[in-house]
Amino acid sequence: MRSTSPAAEPHLPDQPDRQHRRTGKRRVAAAAATLLTAGAAVAIPLLADAHEATAPGYRQDDLRRDTDAIQALGVTGVQTRVTTRPGRDLVATSGVAEADTDRPVPRNGYFRMASTGKALVATVVLQLVDEHKLALDDTVDRWLPGLVDGNGNDGRRITIRQLLQHTSGIHDDDLPGYTTPQEYYDRRYDTYTPQQIVALAMRHRPDPPGTGWSYSNTGYALLDMIIEKVTDRPWHQEVQDRVLKPLGMDHTYLPGSTPTLRRPHANGYQLFPSGERVDVTKVILPDPGGYVSTSADVNRFFQALLGGELLPQARLAEMQDTVPVNERIQVFWPHGRYGLGLVNRPLSCGGSYWSHEGGDGGYITLNGATDDGSRAVTVSMSTALGDSPDNALRQEQAASNLLDHALCATPGSGQDT
Repeated sequence: MRSTSPAAEPHLPDQPDRQHRRTGKRRVAAAAATLLTAGAAVAIPLLADAHEATAPGYRQDDLRRDTDAIQALGVTGVQTRVTTRPGRDLVATSGVAEADTDRPVPRNGYFRMASTGKALVATVVLQLVDEHKLALDDTVDRWLPGLVDGNGNDGRRITIRQLLQHTSGIHDDDLPGYTTPQEYYDRRYDTYTPQQIVALAMRHRPDPPGTGWSYSNTGYALLDMIIEKVTDRPWHQEVQDRVLKPLGMDHTYLPGSTPTLRRPHANGYQLFPSGERVDVTKVILPDPGGYVSTSADVNRFFQALLGGELLPQARLAEMQDTVPVNERIQVFWPHGRYGLGLVNRPLSCGGSYWSHEGGDGGYITLNGATDDGSRAVTVSMSTALGDSPDNALRQEQAASNLLDHALCATPGSGQDT
């Protein structure tokens, strides 16, 4: 996940010293009193469509209340969707699609899913493992000889499992992003190949492989290349043929060098440390974080994955073999654990849920599904409140509260905690 936040974890800020870099985990939100200026978001709650049904315990009014609570933090627009196995959804929106207008947030609008795309890549890798085309304990060097090398980096010591689980020790490089509005305008159309991303990362000394958890976008750039080496096809074509097409995820796509999104969509905004709010919708993001999707498609994916439609039980169990995330991310994900492209977080009602957040280009996305995939939730926010770590945490907590209420099927409080 990238965003003007740290790089690559859900949509949280990356490493402290890169707190305002474009990375894919920033879900910052500012208090309504200080961030809602003239023309800022105004709540526009919508009733459920005729085909939508109330969820047991957690109803349309609860979803609207929790959605409004996120928007009240200073997020320009929010769209939320709760899907149950029969496919009957609760949907709510709040705010506006474009600042200083009254254009409503689309109920199933496109947004940049950023690092949520890592779960798609991980699924393809596990499918290839199940087909005996590669093994989780294969080294990077077996498939990409000599690529991971220099400054102590050694592809002979790093496994595919470690790439998937962010325990490879490979450090990301700070790609030019947008720490200021001017940097965004100057660099928003920059492009990078996976090889360039890896080469930049090799300038940094690694941590010993397998000794700790640290989010690495570079690891997934390597996985893209491994998929291509194994299949002799573009990695994104494998995702298309193995995941998107079978599930009917027709609204999930890679925009490539096109910096805009299909319509309808809410514009994406970045709140900078200076307090400036800038429309950052037009941008080109590195893959696999470049995917654009909708809340219906994201829910469809997680329900299918956890419901056993994409992987046999043994492979799904491997995907769900987790390690604790590091101390910094524990602040955002209390007791959170990371598997092979999946995040596990506890529920207040007992048990846990599975997800993979994403954030970049002004869009912050939280999602989650129950163990059996019977219920899934996606929250898409069209503002990354990158003005302070505290506001980023508030945004994370408000969206996490909605997920917890919906997955536990308990009424929402609408309170910022």
